[in-house]
Amino acid sequence: MGVPLRQQLAVGSYLIKQKLNGVKKYPLVLMLEPLFKCNLECAGCGKIDYPDDILDKRLTFEECMQAVDECGAPMVSIPGGEPLIHKDMPRIVEGLIARKKFVYLCTNALLLKKRIDDYKPSPYLTFSIHLDGMKERHDASVCQEGVFDRAVEAIKLALDKGFRVNINCTLFQGETAPEVAEFLDYATELGVEGITIAPGFSYEHAPKQDVFIKGNDVKELFRGIFRIGKSRKWKLNHSSLYLDFLAGNQDYNCTPWGNPTRNVFGWQKPCYLLADEGYAATFQELLDTTPWDNYGSVNNPKCASCMAHCGYEATAVEDMLKHPIKGLMTSLLGIKTEGEMVNTAAPVTTPASTLAGIPINVEHTK
Repeated sequence: MGVPLRQQLAVGSYLIKQKLNGVKKYPLVLMLEPLFKCNLECAGCGKIDYPDDILDKRLTFEECMQAVDECGAPMVSIPGGEPLIHKDMPRIVEGLIARKKFVYLCTNALLLKKRIDDYKPSPYLTFSIHLDGMKERHDASVCQEGVFDRAVEAIKLALDKGFRVNINCTLFQGETAPEVAEFLDYATELGVEGITIAPGFSYEHAPKQDVFIKGNDVKELFRGIFRIGKSRKWKLNHSSLYLDFLAGNQDYNCTPWGNPTRNVFGWQKPCYLLADEGYAATFQELLDTTPWDNYGSVNNPKCASCMAHCGYEATAVEDMLKHPIKGLMTSLLGIKTEGEMVNTAAPVTTPASTLAGIPINVEHTK
């Protein structure tokens, strides 16, 4: 695991405080989405079809700080859109670091070389750079040639300047286990802190719907990846039980309130991935008025194919805290890649009073 000890201790202290205070639903990661506008038009994106008046909206510095203070989560992921387009992003990041929040600034890296001197290396700041595979695969997924090379150049530059760097990889239809393994080898050799990996969520508004992997195809793909990975030293920023879940060996339901989203419309119900379920004016209103039991892979068809880490990593870590021997054995022996998969027809109840544990990864999935 690449997450520094300072961050582990800070998040652990936060969790203990919530439990001692009897808080039943609390956030671990704020998804702060200050704009939808992007300089790419990716096939699997659920944001780019908004009209221009929405794409031109921005959360102000004051709105961002208010959301962070209101929410109180120890970690903040800044997705988009492309956050580096936001002219006030350096000030926003500075404001978060001043509050000792661990910031994951998600970017396609096209602007990073130009804007990198606007930021200072800090143990509280990580550039989370999107790479969805090797050159041909990544450029195809973002629908533009040359993006892979520019992203890799930016990764090397950021590392040379002393920044924490993470790679966020989203898998789509047509992937093969050997191809993904080759990419994970390459990403590890780059020297990044860690790699997050998950299947793309099938956004209703995505321009192409045939790019998403669903059902057992996801689990078979990850079993193939992990079968190869038994002899590799990949830096995957996930709990062992979340990876076991991706391989079809764990039956989990998500904890959507663990990663609340604040964007240009307000606080998004119920999570970052579902865009048409309504909004709340405040974080407390989000907690109080969202019908949480109406969501999850068992309860809502929109959630049926979701295996995104922003919903399920928290559940997996909670399971590890409740069943440490299972978690330890999975970590030591590796992910099971043969045999029957678990039956996902019945829901798994995660007690609201014991949400999540320390999530290893906080990035969003495009």
